[in-house]
Amino acid sequence: MRSYGQFCGLAKSLDVIGDRWTLLIVRELLIRGPSRYTDLRIGLPGIPTNLLADRLRDMEEAGLLRRDMSPAPAAAAVYGLTPRGEALETVIAALGRWAAPLLEAPAKDDVFLPHWLVLPARLYLTDRAPQKPPVRIEVRDRDERVTLEAANGRVIARVGPADKPDAVIIGPTPLAWQLLLAKIDLAHARKAGLAVEGKPATLKRFGPLPRQ
Repeated sequence: MRSYGQFCGLAKSLDVIGDRWTLLIVRELLIRGPSRYTDLRIGLPGIPTNLLADRLRDMEEAGLLRRDMSPAPAAAAVYGLTPRGEALETVIAALGRWAAPLLEAPAKDDVFLPHWLVLPARLYLTDRAPQKPPVRIEVRDRDERVTLEAANGRVIARVGPADKPDAVIIGPTPLAWQLLLAKIDLAHARKAGLAVEGKPATLKRFGPLPRQ
């Protein structure tokens, strides 16, 4: 691991987390929880397999993650964040909010994997009617599911299917995200290829946080 050689908190932090892909590996583990090597590689399109192995080794040596073995018969290495690694969640959240002006429109070749919806949903969405009972929606894109719940003034997001969702959005995740941010309306979203099952009015509980 290269070092800036400076006795400075920022420089020392970048010595540990400043290499390319490191914070994106942390992102994957924050979203998915403990993950196998193959799951991480799928969630990090473009990373060379040898570089992923190097980053995981460096992060383990730095105390950011731990490596365990899953139970037999699978017996595969599973990587999870240590408390030190989990403490980076606030750093990633701050960077995500700082990046909001950069996310107005994706570049032509930008990738948006469905499970990545979890992080921006936590950062940029709010519950528009906190006085009302909680509501739950599921976003389905190919074989991935993401659950969003609006409750008590905040939005909770996680990977996986929803238990008895009030509404289900089916289709490309970038379109679903535009709908949730109120950048397009439901009619436009349907024309563009989204389907909504259940109670479409449920979607009105979700809206963008005011810009800081």
